[in-house]
Amino acid sequence: MKTSKSDAKAFALRLKALIKLLEQKTRIAKIQEFLYRHVASSSIPKTLHCLSLRLAAEHSTSAAARTPLPPPELVPALVDNSRHHFVLASDNVLAAAVVASSLVHHALLRNSVVVHIITDRKTYAPMQAWFALHSLAPAVVEVRALHHFDWFARGRVPVLEVMERDREARSQFQGGSAAILASETEKPVVVAAKLQALSPKYYSIMNHIRIYLPELFPSLKKLVFLDDDIVVQADLSPLWEIDLQGKVNGAVETCRGEDKFVMSKRFKNYLNFSHPLISNSFNPEECAWAFGMNIFDLDAWRKTNIKEIYHEWIQKNLELDLSLWQLGTLPPGLIAFQGHVHIIDPYWHMLGLGYQENTTKDVAQKAAVIHFNGRAKPWLEIAFPQLRPLWTNYIDFSDRFIKACNIRP
Repeated sequence: MKTSKSDAKAFALRLKALIKLLEQKTRIAKIQEFLYRHVASSSIPKTLHCLSLRLAAEHSTSAAARTPLPPPELVPALVDNSRHHFVLASDNVLAAAVVASSLVHHALLRNSVVVHIITDRKTYAPMQAWFALHSLAPAVVEVRALHHFDWFARGRVPVLEVMERDREARSQFQGGSAAILASETEKPVVVAAKLQALSPKYYSIMNHIRIYLPELFPSLKKLVFLDDDIVVQADLSPLWEIDLQGKVNGAVETCRGEDKFVMSKRFKNYLNFSHPLISNSFNPEECAWAFGMNIFDLDAWRKTNIKEIYHEWIQKNLELDLSLWQLGTLPPGLIAFQGHVHIIDPYWHMLGLGYQENTTKDVAQKAAVIHFNGRAKPWLEIAFPQLRPLWTNYIDFSDRFIKACNIRP
């Protein structure tokens, strides 16, 4: 039986319609996956919310939870440059607890360790309560909220103004999942970028605070800055023996590793080289480096205009509708610290544990500092199960606050 041309044409049309329908369903499924990941990675787990509430209540009712940190007799240690100073900026009590605990646990000279914890106003009471009730002595621990810093409270802080404008610019991405799904032209990769741009962490001053370290700690000459999604697995005192050769920032380079997703990053991976302002100013093949565990020579930093360059470029990005880059503090950091970075051994900072599902526990245990950068934070349900124990090792699950909030391994 012969098929007529009209039947063949009708069949082709039906096939085309079916393919289009399948493509649309695939697109919607992909976008929904991004939506679910966004919600999972951006939401505060009930357990962490519970922990903050219970600690805040403890702070209001218990004198022990309000114990000064550090006690008056140890206040001079905060400006003692013979000690090893670590700075952690976080609004996540449990994450900060793990960083500090793992740091002190592995320190060979604990009485030389000073941990400066910076948080925001709303997290100060629970953060203070946790570290007042969970001593890390003989290490010295300081907990301060940003409004406690005279320079920050009284001065004009340009990044706050930029953050407000940044928030307004990113509001164009809002509209909910229904609006996103209704668009027939929005590609999943664009949706993913827009959702990531709406992540609360990009609105947090905690994400920008490192650019103000010389002003926040005017008496210190050198410090190590730690992100709150890292775990320390070795003694970090040798970092103070590294000669930065006059540079400001000691960091691990991220363009020579075998891992194509995390460890093969160059400027072209972070900056938009299709924009002439970027392409005329930078080399796309220049090696990137990592934020998360950085040695900062504050004396050398104070002789530069790093902060001003940082402000200038984030201002330009806003004026150009976020077209120079879209996410995070690393892109303007790469620009501002250009020429001021001393590359250190990758042993000191292993990246990607929040991205790389195929990273094994055995491999991760070989690094001095492991970094759960990426969506799969160890305190979230979407954390990779083989890697999460590296983080939970530093949580005492018999602790009364941890038990009361049903925080489990």
